[in-house]
Amino acid sequence: MKTIFTSILSVFAVASLIAQTTSVLPEMNQFVKPRYRVIVDNDFGGDPDGLFQLVHQILSPSAEIKGIIGSHLKPNDPFDKSNITAENAVKKVNETLEVMNLKNKFNVFQGSNEQLKDTKTPNISEGAKAIVAEAMKADEKNPLFVVCGAGLTEVASAYLMEPKIADKIVVVWIGGPEYLDLSTPPPGFTPLEYNLGIDIKAGQVVFNESNLNIWQIPRNAYRQTLMSYGELITKVKPEGKTGAYLTKKIEDLMERVQKLNFHIGETYIMGDSPLVLVTALQSSFEADSSSSSYVLKNAPKIDDNGLYQYNSKGRNIRVYTQLDTRLMFDDFYTKLKLFNKKN
Repeated sequence: MKTIFTSILSVFAVASLIAQTTSVLPEMNQFVKPRYRVIVDNDFGGDPDGLFQLVHQILSPSAEIKGIIGSHLKPNDPFDKSNITAENAVKKVNETLEVMNLKNKFNVFQGSNEQLKDTKTPNISEGAKAIVAEAMKADEKNPLFVVCGAGLTEVASAYLMEPKIADKIVVVWIGGPEYLDLSTPPPGFTPLEYNLGIDIKAGQVVFNESNLNIWQIPRNAYRQTLMSYGELITKVKPEGKTGAYLTKKIEDLMERVQKLNFHIGETYIMGDSPLVLVTALQSSFEADSSSSSYVLKNAPKIDDNGLYQYNSKGRNIRVYTQLDTRLMFDDFYTKLKLFNKKN
């Protein structure tokens, strides 16, 4: 264990030389200062909604980015069928940063390329080590959110490596199926929700075995985040290289599915963007994600099929039921326009 932590500290000593010192939006620097720290963990090589979340997070100065983790997809995932999906996710992060003229401005870490083998053994990756190192810093006053738009492999591994992180972070996770007492599943739903299916054992570690503080945005909530194609081509595409880059990612996907004789209509679910909404866009006083609604529930047990089992002894977790998509999207469009003005 001592060898692991020596490695963690040495990696972070080098990585900490890179820091987000000021906002990339100069107009906001005078009055908006960081009040939270975030580590961004997402499968950036998969669904392009993660790239929209990444750009929005970068443009949100109240939440200082302490690391960006590229994490893995499911085996044989349609977005990337390779066995190096975390490695490819890192390439997508660096590609996005280069488009934004922000190359080497953030610490970027690779997560594990594989699911957990069991609920006791961590996958020791640079991403998991980064979570531990940031969480265990003694001199940081701003709370730390680990915002996850994919599977929970890195969070689970970090917890297994150092359980003391549990009371030092808030895990905001996009994932998990509907709770049937809160919402009806969508037509033609799959019982196993996509992000939970990336690594069920990691979900079991986080929900069943840990005492991590969880803010969960399940499928019924993240499906509310619909951006219309009309909005994409009028409010995103014209905004410089970044807007054009993001738009092309969606249009490439639309073209790809059309060739399969499948049409996705005129909206796209930007399901990872709530990670920004509930952290960076909290209320000014008595800070909280007050424009969105949530309930407190007992953390369920997650079974081997990725389904919830009621747990009367489960700790309280926050489960979002309604998201303020007006604030989330308007803030994104406005910041993208401000960013394009100087690029």
